[in-house]
Formats: sequence, structure tokens, C-alpha cells
Amino acid sequence: MLCFQDLGRKRKEKEEEAVGPDFETWSSKRGEILARFTTTEKLSIVSRKAPSPGSSAVSEKVRTRLEELDDLEEGSQKELLNLSQQEYANRIEELNQSLKEAWASDQKVKALKIVIQCSKLLSDTSVIQFYPSKFVLITDILDTFGRLVYDRIWTMCSDPRPLTDSFTVEDVNDTAKETCLNWFFKIASIRELLPRLYVEAAILKCNRFLNKCGIPETLPRLTAMIRGIGDPLVAAYARAYLCRVGMEVAPHLKDSLNRNFFDLLGTFRQVSSDSVQNQLVLQRVEVPEYLTLYSPAVNWILQCIAYRAPEPLLTEMTERCKKLGNNALLLNSVMRAFRPEFVAARATDFIGMIKDCDEAGFPKHLLFGALGRSLACADPPESERLTILNEAWKVITKVCSPQDYVICAEIWVEFTCRHFSKREVNTVLADVIKHMTPDRAFEDAYPQLQSVIRKILTYFHDFSLLFSMERFLPFLDMFQKDSVRVEVCRSIMDIFIRHQEEPSRDPVILNAMLHICKTMHDSVNALTLEDEKRSLALLIIGFIRMVSFGRDFEQQLSFCVEARATFCNLESVLVQLIHTVNQLAMETSRVMRGNHSRKTAAFVRACAAYSFITIPSLSSIFSRLSLYLLSGQVALANQCLSQADAFLKAAVSLLPEVPRSISVEGKLRSSESFLMDFINNFLATLLVVPDHPEHGVLYLVRGLLNMVQDYTWEDNSDAKVRVYISALPLLAAMSQETYLYSIPKVDSNETLYGGDPKFLSEINKLSETLIGQILDHLKALGRDEVSTRRQGALAFSLFGVLLAHGDLRNNKLSQLAVNLWNLSHKYGHCETRVSVRTLECMKHQAQQADMTHLSDTVQRLALQSRT
Repeated sequence: MLCFQDLGRKRKEKEEEAVGPDFETWSSKRGEILARFTTTEKLSIVSRKAPSPGSSAVSEKVRTRLEELDDLEEGSQKELLNLSQQEYANRIEELNQSLKEAWASDQKVKALKIVIQCSKLLSDTSVIQFYPSKFVLITDILDTFGRLVYDRIWTMCSDPRPLTDSFTVEDVNDTAKETCLNWFFKIASIRELLPRLYVEAAILKCNRFLNKCGIPETLPRLTAMIRGIGDPLVAAYARAYLCRVGMEVAPHLKDSLNRNFFDLLGTFRQVSSDSVQNQLVLQRVEVPEYLTLYSPAVNWILQCIAYRAPEPLLTEMTERCKKLGNNALLLNSVMRAFRPEFVAARATDFIGMIKDCDEAGFPKHLLFGALGRSLACADPPESERLTILNEAWKVITKVCSPQDYVICAEIWVEFTCRHFSKREVNTVLADVIKHMTPDRAFEDAYPQLQSVIRKILTYFHDFSLLFSMERFLPFLDMFQKDSVRVEVCRSIMDIFIRHQEEPSRDPVILNAMLHICKTMHDSVNALTLEDEKRSLALLIIGFIRMVSFGRDFEQQLSFCVEARATFCNLESVLVQLIHTVNQLAMETSRVMRGNHSRKTAAFVRACAAYSFITIPSLSSIFSRLSLYLLSGQVALANQCLSQADAFLKAAVSLLPEVPRSISVEGKLRSSESFLMDFINNFLATLLVVPDHPEHGVLYLVRGLLNMVQDYTWEDNSDAKVRVYISALPLLAAMSQETYLYSIPKVDSNETLYGGDPKFLSEINKLSETLIGQILDHLKALGRDEVSTRRQGALAFSLFGVLLAHGDLRNNKLSQLAVNLWNLSHKYGHCETRVSVRTLECMKHQAQQADMTHLSDTVQRLALQSRT
């Protein structure tokens, strides 16, 4: 007996008990089974009451248990007829909930009755195509019952302290043991074999509370009980359930798994029996379809046996297949259950066995599908790969059903991509198109066709190679449903952006990618969410950035023109195109400097025209403003003065249209800070922009300030005055003999006016006007005590400008600076630390020979405490 084995063996078994993450759980298969085994036939749920036993046949105690089980509540004997598959599933779920509710309300007998009645449903094969799905639904209830019973007994053992996971029988108290035994006695009293078997299997784990040897003794007994089930399909699933609970509680007991498997092999001859054949005729089910119903059960049993099994076991299994006359059902499960590398090493042998299988039995394309799954994960010998592909495709291409064909073809596409060139992949794609185009069969196979694309993209990252496949783009044409088509295009673009290492000018790639990007762009409509638009735009922008024609700048500009027409509905793409064209203009100027200057200038003007035409189509006003300014700077850098002038004037004329609030990430925010940033950037650019000979002195500066004057700012806003303060450093810089910065080959106002007194006079007049406006605003703020903080901040800002850019040797200006200092500190709002550092800086500057006049000013500045 296992319980008397030596300690070393026990330790080894304990290590094997835990099933690792590499074991594919039953729950992962559940959804696939429910989706695959469906029916349109009407289903029924029947509760039947068995006759009461005679009093002489059983003891009083047993009879009491039987009466409890047979005393069904009113309504439980109803026969629910003509249920659809979904209604049937809903009813089973209702029973599952009823079980939990009965248990929660301490109606344990009622809970057991529900489980028994559900187990009885597994003897019904009247709609045989649905049986695997029925098994999944019913065993969910059995699993729930098993957990409830085990957790109940576990809880009873928690006094005085909870049990550990490694508890022994000695840790279980007598009350828990008695309760556990009572459950097993109740179950043993169930007269019908199938429910008794299933319910006891459901609480198999509870044997841990009673006996060290309970589980290893019970498994062989339950295995033997299954031999009494006459229907081979019902018996197969009963074995699958027993193996499932066995793997959960004692995965090391391989003998039980093997016995179930060998018993299963013995039942295969029943498939040809009169009872089974008559049933198939009655339900109009063909033998191949019937055999596929066994797949989930046989696959599971073999998976349990093959888990971490040595390679020789596969050899033994293949020999058994041969002895059974190459039983295709078993062969299919063997290939699915064993490790892919074991199967791949014997791929040629498996193909031979598949060819020997009877075509009228289990479908051969399913066998090749099982083999293909293994070969997608492990490589067969290199010398055999082409033969394997040819043999497999000979069978696959003969499959008549488009759905069956595409399921199998999709599996083998990965093997083809993994080991062969574009020629073989192109041949496979052509075959798929040939099978899926008639009667628009592709419309029912989008998931499989999408999988084909994903697998090709996994192995082919060279897009010149990919698009040179004759059948690749025609394959994409099968995606007629808009949402699916766009999703496929997105997946292609994502791979392209991630794996295209260098910019391309390959016309094959560009034409194909433009087509794909246009498909994504054209899917955008009024109902498209902003996140979706943003996502699509990022992919298209990624493509645009990967296009480069080298020094063929005209071709690059032509591409941008075409892209503008193609992607006109995505604003962020248009913004990227404008940036690209501006970069192109700068690059052209850099590369062609000194050569073909006339041709270069013409090209830069063409780039400027592109931007000037495109910018007005943007809806975002700040995008327009920033791009007008950027394009003007680029034009200026390339000595295109009239174009620069046009851009800058367009930006100034656009300022009145700026709204007072804008949407940022779905929330309304004041536009003031954005507008201020733009104006400051604009002012910095104006230093190097020469005046237009026909528009007068400082015409752009005056135009900007006039727009600022007329703009409707927010109530209680100091933004306008802050712009005036920001303009003063610009005017100071313009009055210098040599400007702080300049643009090569562009004559700024320093050159045009050469320190002309009239020009300097205009600057001084404008500066005085601005200072006057600022002081009027400060005076207005002084009338309101609430505005004293704003007044102090503005006064200190203006003081800083005068200190940095003004000539404080001028007594009038010096006195203004002192007044501003005092005003900023009048109400104690000025930051003391900043004030101290400012004074220290002034004292340091006063030590310079040409700045001694600052000493007098510093002595007149005093710090005041905050009030």
C-alpha cells in the first residue's frame, strides 16, 4: 500500500504532487469546448424520481437516507422542453446558483439533490453533438459542490487553530471526520451509477480528512465503476472527469491515469456496435463527426498522462496506435498531449500513420492540424521539413469545407513562415485565397485570416520582401469588413514602425504603405473617438517619418503633397507633414549651400508655399500660430524674406481669433498662458526680422502690439501689460549697434538703419508709450486693495526690465526704477529672498567701471518687512 512506503519515496512523491504552471488547466479549455460543440437542436432538462426501495432490502438508516434523497421538492420533477443552447446554459447556471443558495441557507440535502439531478443529465445523449459542452456545464456544478463540502469540513477543523495545507489525518477532529463520513455515506446511497460516480469523484479530495490511503484506494475503485457505463461517449467523459479531479488531488498517482486510458482504448470497438450506430443514424450524425466528440475527453486524459512524461512513453503510445489500426482519434490526442519537441522529432513517422488512417473515420485535416500545432512550437529535422510541408498541404488543400480548411491552413502558415522563403509563403497565400474567395467564405473566417497575417508579420520584417509577394495584397483584399480591415492595417503598420530600421524610398513599400494608411485614414468619420483618431494618426506619422528620398528633395516634397491629399482628415498628420517640409527646406539649404542657389531658393519657396497653403486647414488655432511662426523662421533662415513676412503677418492677423478658453485633454482651460508663450517667442523672432521697405519702421512690432491692445483679455487679467513689459527688452535690443543674434545672409534692422537717429527715436517713442500704459495700469490697480499683490508683482517685473535693459544714468529713469521698487515692496508682497539677491547683484555690478552709477540707485532702495 502507498501509505506504508518508505520516507524517501514519500518525499519524491511530495515533490511531484504540485502541478506546475506548464500544465494546461481545464479552465483554459472550457471556453474552447463551449464554442466548438454547439447545436441548434432543442434541449431538455428532466428530473426523474426513482421508485422507493422495499423496507426488507435495506436497513432503517439507509432507508432514511434514500427517502431524504428521493423526497424531491415540488417543481423539481418538471421537464423543461424545447430549450435553446443558451437557455439550457442559463438554466444550468441557475441550478449552480440554487446550489450555492441552498448551501448558504444550511439546506445541505437540497444541495445534494441538485447535484444528483444535474449528474443524471450526463446520461442523456439525445443531442449528441452538444454532449461535450453539456459535460463542461454540469461539471462546473460538481466542482462547486466539491469545493463547498471540502471548505465546510476544513472550517470544522479550524478550532483551536486552522489546518495547514500539509495537514495529516491526525490533525482532523472527530466532528469533522464524522461529517465527512456522513457525506460519503449519503453518496453511497445514490442508486444510479452515473450520479453516484460523479458526486463521489467531486468530493474525492475530502478523503484527506479520513484516511492517508483514501485517495489512492478510491481512484482505482471509481475507475472500475466506470466500466459499468454502457455508452462509450458517456464513459469517456466520466474517465476524463475522474482524471481531472485525480490530477488536482494526487497528480503523482499515474497508475490511475494509465488504467483509465487503457480502459478507454478498450471501448473504441463499441463505436461500431449496433447500439451506437443506430443512435448515430437516428440523430443523423456521421462517424467522423461523432469521433470528434471524444476529442476533449481523450485529449485531457492523454495530457494528464503525458505531463512531464519521458520521451519513451510517446514511443509506446505510437506503437499502441499502430496496434489499434492507427486509430485516428487516439493519434490526434497523442500529438496534442505530448511535448512538441517529442512530436516534431517524429513528424515523418506521424505523417506516415496519418496517411494510413481510414479517410472515413476521424478527419485527416484535424490530424494534420494537431501535428501542425506541435511543429509551430518545435522544429523537425531540417532535411524533412519540405517533405512534411508537401505531405500536409496535399491533404489540407483537398478539404472541401472553407471553415475546416482555413482552421487547418492557419495552423500550418506558421510552420511555412518559420522555415521557408517568400515563395512557399506566397504559394500558401494563393491557396488560401482560392479556397476562401468563392461565395465570400472569407466573411466567416476573419479571426483565422487575421491570425495568418499576424504569423506572417512575426517572421517577415523585411517589407520590401513582404510586399513583393504577389498574393499578399490580394490576401488583404479579403478583409472586406471595415473594422477588421482597419485592425489588420494597424497590425501591419505597428510591425513596420517597430522593425523598419532605416528610412525607405522603395516604391513597392511606399505604394503599399500609402494604401494601408489610406485605409486607416478613410475609416475616420464623425463618430470616431478622439483616442482612436490619435492612435491611427500616430501610426501614419510613424510611416511618414520613415520615408526618405535622400537628396532627391523634389521627390520628397511630391510625397508630402500626395500625403496631404490622402490624410486630410487627421490634423496631427498634417502638422507632421508641415514639420517635415520645414525640415526638408532647412536640409536643402544646408546641403546645397553655395551650389545652384537659384534652384535652392525656388525649392525653399515651394516648401513655404506648401506650408502656407496647408496651415489654414488646421482647426487648432495654436497649431496654426506655432506653425506660421515656425515656417516664418525657416523662410527667414533661407533668405526668403517675402515668404517670412507673409507667415509672420498671417500669425499676427490670427491673434484676434484666439478664444479665451481652449480644450486640453477634454477639459476647458484658459488660453492666456499659451498665448503669452507664443507672443514671447514671436517677440524674440522679431529682433532679426528686417522691416519691409513699404510698411514703415517696426511695422511688425507695432502690428503685434496693436493686436494685443485690441484683444479681449480675461477680466482682471494682467496679460496685456505683461506683453508690454516683454516687448521692452526687444526694443532695447533693437537700439543696440550690434544685435545679440542674427541670421547669416539676412540684413536685420541694425544693418538697414545703421543706428539712424530717426530709427532710435521711433524705438524710444514706442518704449515711452508702453511704459506709460504699464504705469497707468499700475495706478489703476492701486485703487483696489485686493489688487495690491498683482500691482507689486508687475512693478517688480518692470523694475527688473529697467535694471537689465535701461540706462539708469538717466535721472528720470533712475527715479522711475526707485519708485517701482518701493511700490513693489509697499504692501510686503514681494519675496524677500528675491529682493535681497537683486540688491546683491546690483552691488556687484556697481563695482564695474562703467556701472558705478548703480551705487547711488542701490542706496535709495530699501527692504520693507511684510505687513
